[in-house]
Amino acid sequence: MTEAYKAEIAKLVTEVNDHAYRYYVLSSPVISDAAYDRLYRTLEALEQEHPEYILPESPTQRVGGAPLAAFESVAHSVPMLSLSNAMDSAELEEFVARTERFLAKEGGGNPAFSVEYKFDGVAVSLRYEEGLLVQAATRGDGSTGEDVTQNIRTIESIPLKLRNVTPAVFEVRGEVLFLLSDFERYNAERIQQRLEPFANPRNASSGSLRQLDPAETAKRPLTFFAYGVGVVDGLELPASNIERMALIAELGFRVSPLLREASSATVLKQVYAEAEASRGTLPFEVDGVVVKVNAIAQQELLGFRQRSPRWAIAGKFAASEEHTTLLDIQIQVGRTGALTPVAILEPVQVGGVMVSRATLHNEDEIQRKDIKIGDTVVVKRMGDVIPAVSAVVTALRDGSEKVFRFPTNCPVCAAPVLKEADEAVYRCTNRSCPARLEQRVMHFASRNAADIDGLGSKLVTLLLDSKLITSIADLYELRAEVVAPLPRMGDTSADNLIKALEKSKHISLSRFIYALGIRHVGERTAQVLAQAFGDLATFRKCSYEDLLAINEVGEGTAEAVVTFLEDPDEQEQLGRLIELGFVITHTAETKTGDLLAGKNFVLTGTLETFSRSEAKKRIEALAGKVTGSVSNKTDYVVAGTDPGSKISRAEALGVTVLTEQEFLALLERE
Repeated sequence: MTEAYKAEIAKLVTEVNDHAYRYYVLSSPVISDAAYDRLYRTLEALEQEHPEYILPESPTQRVGGAPLAAFESVAHSVPMLSLSNAMDSAELEEFVARTERFLAKEGGGNPAFSVEYKFDGVAVSLRYEEGLLVQAATRGDGSTGEDVTQNIRTIESIPLKLRNVTPAVFEVRGEVLFLLSDFERYNAERIQQRLEPFANPRNASSGSLRQLDPAETAKRPLTFFAYGVGVVDGLELPASNIERMALIAELGFRVSPLLREASSATVLKQVYAEAEASRGTLPFEVDGVVVKVNAIAQQELLGFRQRSPRWAIAGKFAASEEHTTLLDIQIQVGRTGALTPVAILEPVQVGGVMVSRATLHNEDEIQRKDIKIGDTVVVKRMGDVIPAVSAVVTALRDGSEKVFRFPTNCPVCAAPVLKEADEAVYRCTNRSCPARLEQRVMHFASRNAADIDGLGSKLVTLLLDSKLITSIADLYELRAEVVAPLPRMGDTSADNLIKALEKSKHISLSRFIYALGIRHVGERTAQVLAQAFGDLATFRKCSYEDLLAINEVGEGTAEAVVTFLEDPDEQEQLGRLIELGFVITHTAETKTGDLLAGKNFVLTGTLETFSRSEAKKRIEALAGKVTGSVSNKTDYVVAGTDPGSKISRAEALGVTVLTEQEFLALLERE
């Protein structure tokens, strides 16, 4: 009889999931809501009577688990890179021409392109193993995101199990968002509950995914649209992007309703214009289209630039805009000394967001647009995100407007400002400028850099004003009893800050280089430098020629890095940070070869010698391969502490299980 219950539960799971797929993904239900509810309740009752037969893909398991204390970090197996932008059809035409020239030079043939909507939501990566959803992560910095698995499991349009196939690994990339009708309904409910409504769907999506309690996320009607794949193992993929998207749809996902092939720049421009014209009629927010070279072989030939693929581009739509009054222009001093004029505006709603400040870029831009204080100006959300003053309504001037004079001295420290011949930006010449230091400390403490939890702008200002710090290194000499008396601190907050500072001392080389705030060195460039030099000592001694020898480093970046490293104050600070206990993970491999060629590894549990991502790099440097699940093709399972169920799977299949010490010994055999 128990086998009959097991079979009945399995049958109901399949049936309910199929109806959910038809409702949430295909939008074509074949039964009524009441009939669906009856099936669901029948399944729920059976599972309560026989919990031993509950399947991981059961729809009743979408919300489960206690609230999290914090989100764990997840390293993406394949980076989630950003796209370059084309701001109009002419720039799309340039993209097509560049692509055709590159492929012609490489003998790659004539390209065709696929076009789909660029959703305005939150990018995530979903990892399926043996067909089951095992992990979900936000994009983060492109290399590392946050584990939001429990929250993702609450989204009905995301299958807990792939339809029809069970590959060893299948990663789906896509966007979490609100449908506009769901957003309006949810905001109406919040207003009824006397809660603050969300400003726009994108912010609401981001906030929903970052709820520590998945039960809270489950209350929010989120949906998911897939747009690509990451790592795939055990399933042959089609040879074109459009065919791949069709496969993804077959596996149970919603995909862009716009998915068209464009054989030329002329067709591409037509599709782009049609998509922009229909923007206001769509059931979700989009800020453009994504254009990809359709043939995967041509994508591989085109490869990548420093931060984005050569084979894809985002064709952005015209930004949302409104009129308002420019009340004042203030100067903001950045970490590299750059003086940026900021427009202080009469607050206005632009694309669902209240805007009171907007960038004016630089002095040349102010003069080119003839912007004056008191003007009525057009404010756009550039790329639908960053507010900017795009134009002046000169017809509304009444003579009271004032010309803005760019300062010749820093508004913070009064040091002279300098504009180099090849730049449009003025810079404060005082390296000890308090504003520069404040911005630099904030950059060092930011999430994608040293990630110092609790060190926000107000606290940084307090520390600087109190003369408790005059450099980044001074942070690591702070004591709790000195910090506690500061306003809004106290003993607990002070203790937490010191713990966060201590934790931040353990950092990868790429994040450390990025945290230093070197001009022209963003996250991707920091990763490239870390990979090239391998350890901090080598990086500190690198020359201009060494830097130019790196494929993705240009002259401007090389010059900025050398200038930074030749500065005695910077070298002194680097030395202090090391003396204060910084442990910087080396990324260079001391050995390479083919020792592990043809060997498949699975890593499970926590390793003490290095992180799992570092262990993966060591294996790959010796020509081995790391997969996410144990199968008949697995040669070794490396087990750290708390290894989980993969050990049992390995033992059942007769796969060799290595302790961390045995794994290290294997690496040393070459």
